[in-house]
Amino acid sequence: MTSRVDRIALLAVPGLAYLAVVYALPLLLLLAKSVRTPDGLSLAEYGAFFADDYNMGVLARTLRVAALTTLLALLIAYPTAFAMARARGPWLTVFLVAMVLPMSLGVVVKAFAWSILFRANGFLNTALQGLGIITEPMRMLFTETALVVGAANVFLPFMVLPIYAVVRQMDSRLPEAAASLGASPWFRFFHVTLPLTLPGVVAGSAFTFSMAISMYVIPSLIVGERQQTLSMLIARSFLYLRNEPLGSTISAVLLAIAILVVVSSSVLARRLGARQ
Repeated sequence: MTSRVDRIALLAVPGLAYLAVVYALPLLLLLAKSVRTPDGLSLAEYGAFFADDYNMGVLARTLRVAALTTLLALLIAYPTAFAMARARGPWLTVFLVAMVLPMSLGVVVKAFAWSILFRANGFLNTALQGLGIITEPMRMLFTETALVVGAANVFLPFMVLPIYAVVRQMDSRLPEAAASLGASPWFRFFHVTLPLTLPGVVAGSAFTFSMAISMYVIPSLIVGERQQTLSMLIARSFLYLRNEPLGSTISAVLLAIAILVVVSSSVLARRLGARQ
């Protein structure tokens, strides 16, 4: 049995070697630049980054946008996942196509489409003026709200599909059993439905937050240079300022946040699974 497991494990060696060469090694070299100075190894770049008020503002904005994007995506994805789980026949196909098809489009296309919608002469402003809700165009483009809405739309499938997978496995008779015992709809949701679907919520939130915190194309097209995020700051450090230590330092901070989110979500999902 042990030898068979060892032979199966050997099948992963080519893939692991490929990842080590094309991903892990460049990443280590990038991180090394953040601590390498002419005088030797130092954490001075990290100290300078966290001591700068502008950098702290960019970090706070990045975390806020990622959190709001995740929350908005969750509010839309949760009922959508239940609708997909309850759908049958052609309706299920329609839901799946609606979720999967946008993933085949490039992020640039979707982000640019939202930038067109948010323009002063775009569809949203034109529709609102036509309905008499507003008398002059509202400023939508280049705002944090527009960024959150556009990012939530792009990352929505990554929130819906994990929740949908969990809901599909949930026994639909459990809420009905709680109702037969006199439980109110709110009680059934918070004490039966929500706890059973939390693993999907945690997984989808981790996916969405990790992608939202590191997005570059979407904020570049929707808010431009007016509201920097960490990914945009990294690009500016490498491409315009030619400051590789600063760019490497910001990359390390972004990577640490992403790892913290993934590890925390894994621990939380494991605990939720153990309770069930």
